[in-house]
Amino acid sequence: MGVDIEEIRELSDADDIAMRFFSRRERAAYMRLPVRDRPQGFFNCWTRKEAFIKALGEGLSHPLQSFDVSFVPGRPARILRVGRVAASRCGWTLRSFVPGPGLVGAVALQT
Repeated sequence: MGVDIEEIRELSDADDIAMRFFSRRERAAYMRLPVRDRPQGFFNCWTRKEAFIKALGEGLSHPLQSFDVSFVPGRPARILRVGRVAASRCGWTLRSFVPGPGLVGAVALQT
């Protein structure tokens, strides 16, 4: 199991971080978000990716571009792809939660 919690906040380099660490599909989805939704979307994505790599036990040594997660505000948390394996066959469950005001969290569980 892996868990991550972050404070939702404006980051001056959020777009640069997304372009560097998000997968190709995630980058495209992130750039389609309205600017006002990007902080929430960014931290949704970041906590979900962090929870997953923590569950793997690899930390940031695991390439963040090698898997896709959902992160659009208001939509459920899901792992969409791990490597070349589709979500339905990857063996992982991802959940998002709100631990307090201005925070977002995610938990990844192997199923």
